Amino acid sequence: MLAGRARASANQHDHKETSMNIAIIGLGKMGGNMARRLARGGAKVYGFDLSAETRSKLAAEEPNFQGFDSVAKLVASLPKPRVVWLMLPAGEISENSFAELKTLLAPGDLVVDGANAMYKDSQRHAAELAEGGFRFVDAGVSGGVWGLANGYTIMLGGEKEAVAQVEPFVKLLAPAPDRGWIHCGPAGSGHYTKMVHNGIEYGMMQAFAEGFALLKAKEDFNLDLGEISEVWRHGSVIRSWLLDLIAGTLAEDTDLAGLAAYVPDSGEGRWTVLESIELGVPAPVITQALFSRFSSRGNDDFAMKLLSMMRNAFGGHAVAKQ
Repeated sequence: MLAGRARASANQHDHKETSMNIAIIGLGKMGGNMARRLARGGAKVYGFDLSAETRSKLAAEEPNFQGFDSVAKLVASLPKPRVVWLMLPAGEISENSFAELKTLLAPGDLVVDGANAMYKDSQRHAAELAEGGFRFVDAGVSGGVWGLANGYTIMLGGEKEAVAQVEPFVKLLAPAPDRGWIHCGPAGSGHYTKMVHNGIEYGMMQAFAEGFALLKAKEDFNLDLGEISEVWRHGSVIRSWLLDLIAGTLAEDTDLAGLAAYVPDSGEGRWTVLESIELGVPAPVITQALFSRFSSRGNDDFAMKLLSMMRNAFGGHAVAKQ
């Protein structure tokens, strides 16, 4: 009887150990810190990145991390059923990784895509992986470089059984096991939710940028933008993490003299705007915020020149020369 209980206890222990093994492919700013947080939370992390230096650095920092110089070696070493979490750029790099994994994984293994991928691509990946008996979860991840210390907000899409398989790791990555993560719905819904999240982010950032530009432009008041941003952080209805970041930056450099007025976009804002058109749901703030980013790149230079010419042509208004 005692021997039976001992065997049962050992089996439970082995299952727990196996269930807390995870692979992270892509150890950049997000993927690397996620690997660190998982390792520090007790998971054994198997990692791959093209950079040998990145792999070595993580292995030196984290006893629970093991780096591999190929995806094939990583998959072969990872206990079954495998959980492989991709933190790669959306597009060709991710597509190539999916194609490689389909030749290496076994039925019952799970692939998590943590990239900022288009939700329709995630729906396609789920269907393609299912044909081989693999599971799939799309994970929208927010938290940036602060996620290591504060935890990540994670939005999951996929079948219930697949989400349950990755849930132990999500609880380690989130700010707390019972908050900061959600199973949104079927495959694609996690990345769809993250897409809209980032669209909202565009609008909020644009509003802050325009507001502080107005404060700075009122030169006769000589307003202290750093002090104003700090005051707004306490009790104001617009207090937020974005405002915290603004206050920290303006406290050191009110003029932002070292920065270029150039703002990229990573894709989610565009997809949000396209989705608003397809659904017939107006999203003017998000749309204008996206267009403002385009303007920062000089793409409207010819249009502005043409506007200047028209003002001169019909009203004789002065034209500025380069």
